[in-house]
Amino acid sequence: MAQAKRDYYEVLGVAKDADEATIKRAFKRLAIKYHPDHNKDPDAGEKFREINEAYQVLSDPQKRQAYDQFGFDGLNATGGAGGGGNPFGAGGFGDIFGDKFSDIFGDIFGGGAQQGGNASQARRDAYNRGRDMRIQVELTLEEAVKGVTKKVNVRVMEACETCHGTGSKSGKLDTCPHCHGTGQVVMQQGFFRVAQTCPYCHGSGQLASDPCPDCKGSGRVQRTKSLSIKIPAGVDNGDRIRLAGQGEAGINGAENGNLYVDVHVKPHEIFERDGNNLYCILPISFTTAALGGQVEVPTLDGRVNVTIKPETQTDTMMRLSGKGVRSYNARQAGDLYCKVVVETPVNLNAEQKDLLRQFEASLNGGSSDPEKQAKERSKHKPKSEGFIQGVKRFWDDLSK
Repeated sequence: MAQAKRDYYEVLGVAKDADEATIKRAFKRLAIKYHPDHNKDPDAGEKFREINEAYQVLSDPQKRQAYDQFGFDGLNATGGAGGGGNPFGAGGFGDIFGDKFSDIFGDIFGGGAQQGGNASQARRDAYNRGRDMRIQVELTLEEAVKGVTKKVNVRVMEACETCHGTGSKSGKLDTCPHCHGTGQVVMQQGFFRVAQTCPYCHGSGQLASDPCPDCKGSGRVQRTKSLSIKIPAGVDNGDRIRLAGQGEAGINGAENGNLYVDVHVKPHEIFERDGNNLYCILPISFTTAALGGQVEVPTLDGRVNVTIKPETQTDTMMRLSGKGVRSYNARQAGDLYCKVVVETPVNLNAEQKDLLRQFEASLNGGSSDPEKQAKERSKHKPKSEGFIQGVKRFWDDLSK
């Protein structure tokens, strides 16, 4: 008795409203897992056939619509599931799995030669490419905002000047005896075949019979090189600058790695930065806050005088347009926000204290009547008087 087929959505482990990309990703994952060429489970072949059949239907809009409406019976009118076909189509592994998986499967199943010399050379170049490096540069806020050139010393592997990166003292190279000049070594066990870049010649197919004494035949030596790094104006903490080809030298003439410069901006004594805006605390005297006046404000472009309005309160935010930061990718500069803080006088002498008491008494209207005093206080100190009245109402409500 034939075994009943499983629902195709269940086979791929996707929902019935899954989009095309989700279905394709599910198929890739399962196809790799159950491919009979590298899965020795006795049921792997049958599972792979089932996965292939489900994908053939759900990846075809016409077949999927028929299957959704009429189930397996609806596939007869569209030509069936096509389960006997090649699950990877005419293009092979690359069409489904992309170039990365194509290279992997090509090496495993012996497809490297069919890819041609360009693909093999590309893999060798990637294998021999110099290592990327990363350093950190510390800047002041002023340097980050204005831009600066920083000199740094970096210790990297560079091409040997004695042998010009060949690894040979005389410059003569012989055929690598390990890969016989192919640049690849092959390991085979039964039908399973793996081709990989030769670890001795690094894919070049050649070795030095007389190793260079300076680099010991590697073609590279470690040196400290000095670089002048131009930091663009407007960089921020955490930004990264890429210097192409300034990393380690590649092997056998392969591409150099890159140098990545991570920007760290030191905390500033006055300003804090948020994006392109700057923020600072602006302390003013009690008298200036009450009567108003002119106050000098520091900016990254110099000093600016701003007007404090009479009766200004603590936490008032003042905005100076265009006095922030112009980053390297912005058309205009940000703003400077100054948060006003009214400073309480300290270290008062007896006379000053007496004057303040007289001033406080004047705010009460000089009357002994509590109601008149409260009225005067609310005129001059609305916030504090409002708070006092609120507290009274709070206690009255609790006592009810």
